[in-house]
Amino acid sequence: MGVVTLLAGTLLPPLDFFIVNLAIPSIQDDLGGGDSLGQQIVASYAATYAVALTLGGRLGDLYGRRRAFLVGLIGFALASLLCGSAGEPWLLVAGRILQGLTAALMAPQSLALIRASLDGREQTIALGFHGATVGLAAVIGQSLGGLLVTANVWGLGWRAIFLINLPVAALALLGSLFLRDPHTRGAEKLDWVGAVLLFTGLAGIVIPLVEGRALDWPTWCFVLLVVAAGLLYRFWRYESTLGGHRVMPLIPPKALTAPGVRIALVSVALFYSIAAFFLIFSEHEQAAGRTPLQASLDILPLGIGFLIGPLTVPHLMRVMPRRIAALGLCLETIDFLAFAVLVATLGRTPWAAAPLALIGFGQGLALPSLIRITVTHIPRAFAGLASGLVNATLQISAALSVAIIGGIYYSAAGAYGSTAAITAVSILIAVLLFASSLLSLRAERVPSYQ
Repeated sequence: MGVVTLLAGTLLPPLDFFIVNLAIPSIQDDLGGGDSLGQQIVASYAATYAVALTLGGRLGDLYGRRRAFLVGLIGFALASLLCGSAGEPWLLVAGRILQGLTAALMAPQSLALIRASLDGREQTIALGFHGATVGLAAVIGQSLGGLLVTANVWGLGWRAIFLINLPVAALALLGSLFLRDPHTRGAEKLDWVGAVLLFTGLAGIVIPLVEGRALDWPTWCFVLLVVAAGLLYRFWRYESTLGGHRVMPLIPPKALTAPGVRIALVSVALFYSIAAFFLIFSEHEQAAGRTPLQASLDILPLGIGFLIGPLTVPHLMRVMPRRIAALGLCLETIDFLAFAVLVATLGRTPWAAAPLALIGFGQGLALPSLIRITVTHIPRAFAGLASGLVNATLQISAALSVAIIGGIYYSAAGAYGSTAAITAVSILIAVLLFASSLLSLRAERVPSYQ
């Protein structure tokens, strides 16, 4: 029951990222605000969530992971209520920012408690369910928003996409009675200076990446990126000076310099280059005359594969306890190339469902395996930090992917058409996934903490 409760904390943050996309036109019609409101609804949540994840994980390490999970869960429910009842655009955006902050406190504790309280096969099975839950969020999030708006449940319209979080949070709150929280290092004080430096530095990277393309890359985006790089360098230098008993570094350098950690995190970042594909696929399908809801159903095979993949990991580990991440990434690589060939030769075709399902299956194999490789290279005392680092890497990679790969797609689509553009970016994503598979093999060869 405790693991099921934790999985609710895993489900809600990505679900709220996906579910809002198809409801944006209805929100704009109801509240006004034009296209900029749609960008703010997505960007305010994504940016806040990404930059606060590492801090959220560290707070769990210092003050108790169960306590941090409950505060994040209750806060997320209240923020969802604010979004669902908002009558003004600014109030909805404020609610989305609060959702991002509370999700960043809640989400890392799920993975951290699995890492800290389970061992061996139990941990492997729980990580498989963790990955499957992310896949479930992708499956239902792509279509649930459109379905809820279309169904107009109890006359709520778009508001139902936020209010549906409340019963899920209530059930998770009841289930929290079964959570087991191993002893945490609560004696140290939080490194607030480091927290501010890291938060502002990451915000200076993520915000330009999220907003830059829509604003045609104004000068302030590049200035902010340079300033952010300086802040992150200052953060690292500052963290290196700490280590006493009173103030523990927000990210202890020894956690990141442990053998295999940086290689594993780079592999995780390259793995999530696929994040841009969801947006690109939808754009390509609509260019081919499909409606947003039809496009969300067309990509459903990928989500179903992503749901099934992690559930097979515990069984695969009996046969091959290592290299599952590389297997999944290589499967994705091959099927992205197959998808590119099908689209280039046949255009939009039902046959594309097969490679999409296998891409999702490979992604489902790789995600829990990459998470396991990364977190087991960091001591258990920093389980919350490890979870925050993995989730933050995924979210920042998603922002980079959408900004860079999405930008390549739009430029190529304008010059050569949507079919040529999606073919080119599919090949690019395949190359990045293959590089991730090679790095995962290197990381697995490094001894880890068990």
